[in-house]
Amino acid sequence: MARAGTARSRGSDPACTLYGSQGSGSAAVEMALRRCGWPYRVVRASSWEDDSAQSELAALNPLGQIPTLVLPDGAVLTESAAILIHLGLVEPGAGLLPTRPAPRAQAIRGLVFIAANCYAALSVADYPERWTTATSSAAREKVRAAARARLHRHWAIFADTFEARPWFCGARRPGALEFLAVVVSRWSGARAYLSRARPVLHETLLRIEGHPSVAPVLQAHWPA
Repeated sequence: MARAGTARSRGSDPACTLYGSQGSGSAAVEMALRRCGWPYRVVRASSWEDDSAQSELAALNPLGQIPTLVLPDGAVLTESAAILIHLGLVEPGAGLLPTRPAPRAQAIRGLVFIAANCYAALSVADYPERWTTATSSAAREKVRAAARARLHRHWAIFADTFEARPWFCGARRPGALEFLAVVVSRWSGARAYLSRARPVLHETLLRIEGHPSVAPVLQAHWPA
């Protein structure tokens, strides 16, 4: 159920515990933990895997959402953007957030944008039955289609707002915003849409995928 992370060990420091699953948003947090050099272990848990640590996750996060991160002191962090912002602030040398105030503010804006808009639309697209009282498959599929259209519109706005030069917000290397964008954009046809509608952002995401701080985690979560 659990596996050790491969972040650089900091001596005898206790490890974080990351609740997540293959191919999920926990991949972005793994990238950040590795960048920080924090030891961690992963506990497989998700709402869609009945044989995973669902009850253990629910005790920590009543929504049962991943990623959920338990810090060495027992503090529980939920919400992808919040976890990444916290790591970026407590480990400024890791480069998860820009050091200058103005670019850092924009990176935080981008993280919250993805969480509030793209993740929210994904929730509707993945589970339309939770967002409508209609019971027919046709009606629920309409909800799913509308949510996906909204998701793609949100990614278009992101592309028009956050220019990559070559990374977002003037960062010197991929950081928290790049990590979250490259993971969340893999779902519900967003990449196919961006390749047509916003090819510059699509090319940026491919460039992020090839970076040494990103590629190993992606390979583990989405084997070729």
